[in-house]
Amino acid sequence: MLSGEQFGLLFETFGQTAFRLETLAIYDIEEEREEFERFLAGGDMGPDWDDNPWVRSMTDKGKQVSRVHVLRSPLTAYLRYELAAYPGNITAGETIGVIDHAEGDVTGLPDHDFWLFDDQDVYRMHYTPGGAFIGAELLPHEKRAEYRNYRDMALAEATPFEDYWERHR
Repeated sequence: MLSGEQFGLLFETFGQTAFRLETLAIYDIEEEREEFERFLAGGDMGPDWDDNPWVRSMTDKGKQVSRVHVLRSPLTAYLRYELAAYPGNITAGETIGVIDHAEGDVTGLPDHDFWLFDDQDVYRMHYTPGGAFIGAELLPHEKRAEYRNYRDMALAEATPFEDYWERHR
């Protein structure tokens, strides 16, 4: 199981593609706490929200970053915060889709988060019940095809973020 710091290094070393499936309604990320409180208070979110530098650090190298967030509206305060940040990720080059179970169920997707790097390495993400990151588990290579299928299914079923946000902002 990789720790946060060890897992973070993968974003510097993957070759071409990184895909994430997100499934939680709340993520408890220490580095986001101050920003989350500022968001809830209606404060200025700063320039990183307009063009996410973390995403840009990958896409400027020609890498593709994408995600699908599986959720259920009404949105939690955390999801409102996270989704409000997505336009800056998109400006930086990330492709984002949303599957909202309140608008129709999509069956067959896992109930956990994962990252798929370069269609080769799949990391299942582990969190506490409160959304705190525990670690990333590298799954056996025999699982690659299964998780590629999950990615393809999620991408096919997802509503582009811009369309979803226009209806739910």
